[in-house]
Amino acid sequence: MHILLPPSETKRSGGGNIFAPSSLSHDEVLGTTRAAVREALVQLSQDEAAAAVALKLGTKNRHELQHNLRLDVAGSLPAIELYTGVLYDALDVLSLDSRSRNWLAQHVSVQSALFGLLAASDEVPAYRLSASSRLRGLPVTLKRTWIAAHQTIDWAAFGWVLDLRSKDYAALAPVPQGLGAWLHIVQRTSAGEVRALNHFNKAAKGDLLRRLALDAPDIQGATDLLEWSAHAGLQMTYDRSTNQFTLTTELGAPRR
Repeated sequence: MHILLPPSETKRSGGGNIFAPSSLSHDEVLGTTRAAVREALVQLSQDEAAAAVALKLGTKNRHELQHNLRLDVAGSLPAIELYTGVLYDALDVLSLDSRSRNWLAQHVSVQSALFGLLAASDEVPAYRLSASSRLRGLPVTLKRTWIAAHQTIDWAAFGWVLDLRSKDYAALAPVPQGLGAWLHIVQRTSAGEVRALNHFNKAAKGDLLRRLALDAPDIQGATDLLEWSAHAGLQMTYDRSTNQFTLTTELGAPRR
């Protein structure tokens, strides 16, 4: 199983190693596009007023433009450590032992608007760019740019894929039909009602990923994931016709 994650707008900065673009996974496929997107982002970020509009920056976070202007000299962190926010806070990767972190490195990728598909262990610097941003230096939209770049990714090499990305990020690199499944999160309230989760589905995804990392299971497909989830005490179902899993969380359920 290979899990695809969205990134987060909030990130840690720093890190021990200076960013090396050619060291990233899939460089032979995505390297040229990464360089083009990066150059367009740097050009935009030099115009603070235009960048604030294009990148949807308010007064309080306008300082994040400096990340975009320091990519050449910035320290970098593994992608799974770089991102913060609800999903990554629930994962709490820094509290995991080496066995769990190795499992994440082998089984997880993150979809970045700046770098495209990243391995969890790929070291990248802090930046500000989202899937919905507009980069005037590109000949087509950011979405169309990344769709074209990812068309030659060898998705089959990942094995069976569980896609936890949001719609905007999944659209940057669609997984070919038949190679994976998607996850839908719902919550059962104390009154017994079941409702879809929006913002807080990120926390449920982070908790699921943490449980997987702690158990480090060998999952080859939908049946294996259902068996593991039952053993883990999770309420998960699978609709084969839509390739969609539904995970039902309980209000106030304890974290592992």
